[in-house]
Amino acid sequence: SAETAEAQDARPSFAVRILREVREAPFAAAAFVVLAVLLGSAAFGPMLSPFDPYDPTTYDIVDANFPPSWIDGGDPAHMLGTDDQGRDLLALILSGMRLSFLIGFAAAILSMVLGVGAGLVAGYRGGWADALLMRLCDVALTFPALLAALLFDGVMRAVVGEGAGTTTTYVVLLAAMTLTGWVPYARTVRALAKQKRGEDYVSAARMMGEGAATVMIRHVLPNVMGPVWVLLAMNVGGAVMTEATLSFLGVGVPPTTPSLGTLIRIGSDYVLSGEWWIAFFPGSVLALSVLSVNILGDRLRDALNPMLRR
Repeated sequence: SAETAEAQDARPSFAVRILREVREAPFAAAAFVVLAVLLGSAAFGPMLSPFDPYDPTTYDIVDANFPPSWIDGGDPAHMLGTDDQGRDLLALILSGMRLSFLIGFAAAILSMVLGVGAGLVAGYRGGWADALLMRLCDVALTFPALLAALLFDGVMRAVVGEGAGTTTTYVVLLAAMTLTGWVPYARTVRALAKQKRGEDYVSAARMMGEGAATVMIRHVLPNVMGPVWVLLAMNVGGAVMTEATLSFLGVGVPPTTPSLGTLIRIGSDYVLSGEWWIAFFPGSVLALSVLSVNILGDRLRDALNPMLRR
């Protein structure tokens, strides 16, 4: 009826519901502001910083281990101090955030694409495809995510060699993080697709002669993506943390490349000698980033399913 159509048009959009959820929760609003500042700093900070951590001519080993500028012995030119090579710590954090966020977002998106595709096929087709893909999920779940990433990274480095280029290193890192990251998406989409394949609109599409691939993409996929966006929001923080952990362990990005994990690893060698700032500031940025993403992901879940509100 016209009244029903008008009511549907008046229903708030997805973006409006998300903003409303964020605005109504003080912690979510604070997390949104913190994450926006961090993402903006990661995107534009390295362009504004006078120091380039990739250019050896912009730093001097004589300036190594300077404390923050507000501590005795600090240099006003280096607000957060310097690392063991004399590089400006603020410039390192800005560049490290950009790299960590890019790898984290890329790994989460790749996991989503792989998991959604596998879950869609398993749930809609059923039979041997469902059994095979679910057994692969069971195998992936038998290994802790970090252990599986370490194992895959070690095998691939043995195959391609330690002298592989930076691009190959990033590809191996993304593949290692995606190895177990796709499983939650696959299991969630499979359960939803099994429910949707019996709906009337799916049966009508099949009766009109549409192929299985068309039905899955055009009719089933749009109706199972709600929980997937929540999973993506929740898993971005985990992906950023996994990248930092792998880099901390020395199997992530190259040691000479600034990332939050490599900075924390470098700083951990100097904590007991008094140079606490080298590990403290990158660690604080990492903790704030993951916490902000997790809080926003929780509010996103509430926006998509108001029944979960407490």
